[in-house]
Amino acid sequence: MNVIVITGGSRGIGASAALHCARRGMGVILTYNDNLAAAQGIVRRITEEGGKAVAQKLDVGAPATFSVFRDDVAQVLNDVWSQGVISGLVNNAGFGLYNPLSDVTEDQFDRLMNVHLKGPFFLTQALLPLMGDGASIVNLTSATTRVATAGVAPYAAFKGGLEVLTRYMAKEFGVRRIRANAVSPGAIRTELGGGLTSDFEALLASQTALGKVGEPDDVGRVIAMLLADEGQWINAQTIEVAGGYVI
Repeated sequence: MNVIVITGGSRGIGASAALHCARRGMGVILTYNDNLAAAQGIVRRITEEGGKAVAQKLDVGAPATFSVFRDDVAQVLNDVWSQGVISGLVNNAGFGLYNPLSDVTEDQFDRLMNVHLKGPFFLTQALLPLMGDGASIVNLTSATTRVATAGVAPYAAFKGGLEVLTRYMAKEFGVRRIRANAVSPGAIRTELGGGLTSDFEALLASQTALGKVGEPDDVGRVIAMLLADEGQWINAQTIEVAGGYVI
């Protein structure tokens, strides 16, 4: 069975991706950092719809814990699905910071880097031995790598680094037919950075060709597609899912 690991799968885009993957018949291992109840809620929804999912705790900003997490994933694969490999990894977990570049502290910079670039790098490395040949990696980046938005400089910079890393993953893992793509959301109605105020949402909608902000499902469906059979010939790409944001 195809089993997918989705980081930050307890809410927002990660939760949507988990649900859409399960609806396509995939098993899901979703991670959470501090909101166990939300993670259990997504597992329950998947189970009620006839799927199978497990929630595992993970701090994506703490690479020293990744070897233990890998062992936990291996145990779950054996206990729940009676297999030893995963067929996909979604590096989704993250957090937002809205702060002028001139005011960003070194601690804020480091925390953003650890979660959005260093974490995906070393988590992918840690889970690579568990990935079956022909697996798929999806890295969540951001439309802010293309359109400069005041107040998100370090976040956008690390997401840009993740886009570059995605192409290198595709290049180096291609020998095992492992694909790597980035999904770059535009303005999406999630809790990232505290969510969107009504005024800010109206501004973002006015800058989007389709005249509105997106929903987590708009992105979750694309992630699931890249992990499924119809995405098998898509590789080393950044796919912006933004409704035509600033075009």
